[in-house]
Amino acid sequence: MYAEERQDRVVDLLERAGRVTVVDLSRDFAVTTETVRRDLAQLEARGVLRRVHGGAVRANRSSRVEESLDARSTRNTDAKGRIADAAMALLPATFQGSVAVDAGTTTGLVAERIAAWVPDVPGRTLVVVTHSMVVAQTVSRNPAVEVQLLGGRLRGITSAAVGPATLGQLSRLRPDIAFIGANGIHAEFGLSTPDEEEAAVKTALTRGSRRAVALVDASKAGEEALVGFAALDDLDTLVTDAAPDAPLADALAAAEVEVMVA
Repeated sequence: MYAEERQDRVVDLLERAGRVTVVDLSRDFAVTTETVRRDLAQLEARGVLRRVHGGAVRANRSSRVEESLDARSTRNTDAKGRIADAAMALLPATFQGSVAVDAGTTTGLVAERIAAWVPDVPGRTLVVVTHSMVVAQTVSRNPAVEVQLLGGRLRGITSAAVGPATLGQLSRLRPDIAFIGANGIHAEFGLSTPDEEEAAVKTALTRGSRRAVALVDASKAGEEALVGFAALDDLDTLVTDAAPDAPLADALAAAEVEVMVA
């Protein structure tokens, strides 16, 4: 196979999976890892990809890239819907207590399901704590839900409150469950997101809840955004749509994180 053919294949793989590894490409193309690295270097010089440790990602997958909720809402919708359905198993009709819901598209789908939640005992309410305007508006449609909307500086791109005021309110709360989103989950770096202020809120949600549940679709496995907000051992549960690969699966097992595959 000529270099141009290999490089075209690499581009196709990146379009489908978003990430490639040197080891896998070397095996699939039956060439040395040095040859693969030369191919990746040439593609990086053309602006097609960005090299990372062990492989490469699409050029637009920067640790600082942060898209709006509208842009993200049309991506991986089936996977996110399954994750939201699986997460709702933790909120049966018999559930009594409080749940914190982070800002994001997958957590937004959880909010839609909470909007239809019905307690087994009439008159009992579910307390939902959130810093997301979208989540608050969604769950408030349910008369069985009591909403505690956190204040702070509103970030337009995520429609979520951040900053000292938000963190101060969270420091006085201890919800029974927190559903937390992330832009990446990595065996060594843990959970991460592009923005420092969003990361601070996610850290507070993770560490301040009795049960921290990360909702992360498989496309984010192995990814590292700029700011880490939680180590794997800060989590109690990961809900995802595909079984993690070996390095991440081993790290999750070592951290004693329950993995629910939707």
